[in-house]
Amino acid sequence: MEIEVISDKLSRALSNVSRIAAGKVTLPVLNNVLIKVKDKKVSLITTNLDMAIIDFLPVSSSKDGVITLPAKLLTEFISNLPKSTQVKVSSKDTKVTVVADKYSSTINGSLADDFPELPEIDEKSAVAFSMDVEEFKNGINQVIIASSNDFNRPALTGVHFYTNDKSLYIVATDGYRVAKKKMVDNVKSEIKVTIPANTLQEVLRSINDEMDEIEISFNEDLVRFRLGEIEIISKLIDAEYPNIDSLIPKTSEINIIAERDELLRIAKLASLFARHGANDAITCETKTPDTFSIHAIANEFGENDSIINTKVDNEGKITITSKYFIDALSVVDSEKIHIAFSTGIDKNTNISAPMVIKKQNSDDYVYILMPLDS
Repeated sequence: MEIEVISDKLSRALSNVSRIAAGKVTLPVLNNVLIKVKDKKVSLITTNLDMAIIDFLPVSSSKDGVITLPAKLLTEFISNLPKSTQVKVSSKDTKVTVVADKYSSTINGSLADDFPELPEIDEKSAVAFSMDVEEFKNGINQVIIASSNDFNRPALTGVHFYTNDKSLYIVATDGYRVAKKKMVDNVKSEIKVTIPANTLQEVLRSINDEMDEIEISFNEDLVRFRLGEIEIISKLIDAEYPNIDSLIPKTSEINIIAERDELLRIAKLASLFARHGANDAITCETKTPDTFSIHAIANEFGENDSIINTKVDNEGKITITSKYFIDALSVVDSEKIHIAFSTGIDKNTNISAPMVIKKQNSDDYVYILMPLDS
């Protein structure tokens, strides 16, 4: 195996793939990056058995072959070379020589025999579509904040992709909040899959300013993302996702339209006290005709009341988690925010009515926040 490539390109490709080839693993080879050269095509591959990242590397010259090398060592070595330096990587048996200008190193590699075989998506049966990278990134960021870290409830550790009336939606929940986003219209095939949140985080980290489009393909148990010269393949979560739409209130007693920046400012002020109190709690209250306030108390430090003037239609109050409220306000891409809630029990769900946060005059993104007194 032999390749010649500019150090910047190799460093960027190794950075893309090496993130999942680190940490404690049962198979030592999973700490390695597989370098595969065939018919002048070079691919760098890593996997943790649940996910694989492939970067197709453009090189100036190459010779066929395959080898695996310690991903962290190789990544750090290449990243410390001078910029725009020509690098030659060549292997003989399991010894790999890396030469760049005055710099040279020999790294002990290993044969590729023990490297896991990568899963492949059947192109004929797969459901595939493309979308704008920025729209994808914004949508995932708006929803993934509500996913769970509790692996005792595996479905909730992912983001659920599903179609309804030919539109693609994504949704996530941790049991305390729900985030739902409309992503794509006119999807021809039915989709109902749950993608691990950590896979989506890797996709987000792989996006750069040169990328315009992302291609997404599904089959029964795999998903593949294509971003320029990068491919990320991941297992899907094999668990039934709960019916989230039933939790979204159809109507609310209290509705507020307010400036996002004002809401975020008073929420952050209140959170300074809430995080030192019980359950990170803040109480939102409306008083007709034009007052919305947030109250927080911390017995050790004091309390805070922040008020903004905005039109409200009814009086009421609701106690929620400060962090979850700020999370929502931070990702809603709108100058004006519509907040809605009711007092008492929701007739459809028989639990305390949640707070609903969305853009003014739009249901494309909806964030549901359960009250703390439920």
